[in-house]
Amino acid sequence: MKKIVLATVLASLFFGGAAMAESKTAFSLPAIEKSAEGGNAASQYQLGVKYENGEGVEQDAQKALEWYTKAAEQGHAEAQLNLALMYDMSDYIDRDAEKAVYWYNKAAVQGVSLAQYNLAVSYDDGDGVEQDHEKAVYWYTKAGEQGDSDAQYNLGISYDEGIGVAQDHEKAVVWYTKAAEQGHSDAQYNLAVSYDDGEGVERNGPKAVFWYTKAANQGNRDAQNNLGVMYDEGDGVAKDARKAVEWYRKSAIQGNGLAQNNLALNYYYGKGVKRDLKEAYAWFSVAVENGDGDEAMLKRTARALNAAQLAEAKKLAASYIAKYIDE
Repeated sequence: MKKIVLATVLASLFFGGAAMAESKTAFSLPAIEKSAEGGNAASQYQLGVKYENGEGVEQDAQKALEWYTKAAEQGHAEAQLNLALMYDMSDYIDRDAEKAVYWYNKAAVQGVSLAQYNLAVSYDDGDGVEQDHEKAVYWYTKAGEQGDSDAQYNLGISYDEGIGVAQDHEKAVVWYTKAAEQGHSDAQYNLAVSYDDGEGVERNGPKAVFWYTKAANQGNRDAQNNLGVMYDEGDGVAKDARKAVEWYRKSAIQGNGLAQNNLALNYYYGKGVKRDLKEAYAWFSVAVENGDGDEAMLKRTARALNAAQLAEAKKLAASYIAKYIDE
């Protein structure tokens, strides 16, 4: 089974609960402004949050930037993080990846897990800094040890692929498990694949089914297809062609070409669903368009239909292709 490799996801939260809580203290805006003007870093940070959110003041990204900078330069970790995030992904100021990295680093060394994660991603991508996978692993580890599920997942990828660290499938499984237990769907999927393939852990069909199910229930289309295969083959779970079809269909309508082909096969053979050659033709057609279809089976299905049926099947295929092609 193929694992998902997605090591470059940036977090998009500008403020955690603590930031918002700090901004809703009993102090009035004039009192916060006076304190901020007097050099109080916490007040400067709160004022930055207010301008960023338009909370009690007119929203003003430049003023938010100015107040975050004042607080950040005094070592306020949350201000450093928010300043980095503004430089990284704000819609209101010009992006500056190098400044984002600078401030992520400041917050990261103070133990802010989101800053550690985003700094790791920056090193992984070479975004605003020279690409350095070893440093990425270092910061993923720091964030992962604090419970950041995205960092744990990306660390699993790093160990699985041997990127920035010696390849170690067993350690990959450890980190996938940590993220999976927190509900990270891609980690759940990759952990399922590890159990399915017996890579980094002893092969265990039931555990593969367990984790495929967790990911599939969150809408992970690859997990849905693989879960369908497990039900189709009775691997790690009682054989159930109807459930296989259900999972293939969920995955197929999300554009998974393998699932589309598997669904077509089940329609062709009447396995878990009433035999329907027009449906089979339509799904084979979509799968072929997606690059995962069995062209020989598509031709075989076409030969089994008369002219009128084939015309209907082609019309159905066109409608499916319009809806279910993986862009």
